[in-house]
Amino acid sequence: MIKINYYHSLIFFNFCIFLSAFDYLRNNNLLIISLLLILSIGISHGSLDHIKGKKLLKILGFKSSAIFYISYVIVGLITIIIWILFPKFLLFLFLIVAAFHFGKEDSDFISKYKNLELIYFFKGSLVIISPLLFHKNETLSIFKSLNFDISTNILINNEILYLFIFLSFISNIILSLNKSFDIKSLLLMDFLSILILNYFLNPVLAFTFYFCFLHSIRHSISLINEMNTSLKKGLPIFIKKALPLTIITIFGYIFAIYILNNYNELNDSIYKVIFIGLASLTFPHILLEYLIEKNE
Repeated sequence: MIKINYYHSLIFFNFCIFLSAFDYLRNNNLLIISLLLILSIGISHGSLDHIKGKKLLKILGFKSSAIFYISYVIVGLITIIIWILFPKFLLFLFLIVAAFHFGKEDSDFISKYKNLELIYFFKGSLVIISPLLFHKNETLSIFKSLNFDISTNILINNEILYLFIFLSFISNIILSLNKSFDIKSLLLMDFLSILILNYFLNPVLAFTFYFCFLHSIRHSISLINEMNTSLKKGLPIFIKKALPLTIITIFGYIFAIYILNNYNELNDSIYKVIFIGLASLTFPHILLEYLIEKNE
């Protein structure tokens, strides 16, 4: 498992270096391509939540799987409603939760120790902080399209941003203590990959490539490993089981863009669908992972 993740990080690191050579990617967000990648590769790593949901229901003694689907959808809808009513609050909360989520799921295979929440948060904060440091105006513009203006917030001062990057680096060091050379190299490559992406690429593209080709694939590898220790045998099983919810989610995104496009520019509609959509999927996904972890 560690070897697979090591080679995955090595390939992704070289992929990021390759992408950095294209100046075109610095000034163009290729929003449609970003959307397509997120809708296919990106969200697929959460498309087995219905299987985890059935597992949780079994642990809790419930027999009807409808309880899971209804609860999952309700949490997602509540997230969207709160975003509409209190966009600043929910986006800020989402960024905090996302930082923890990215840090935990990108390195969960390394250590099963408890009480590492703060370490995971600082590690994952690199994904949030890097675009603000290297492409502040573009990132703030995206936030404004989501009704979240932080252009005067002290938290986006460069000194604070550099501090968070330093803390992210320290978090990686802590996670690598008493670990093998492969894990130390893996964590360093992931850290540098995120910095390279955000320095050389437009913020949306940088996030898309990270989310799809590092975060999503890594989590998918762990899910495939649970199905079959052979990646070659487990991959077809994973695709077959993930496809139904992935397709449903894709149609939901397309419908949302169609509705929002009546009131916004297409780019703003896509921004809203990408980030609000991810929030509405992330909160029930994390809640499910938490409940399983606490009840197993």
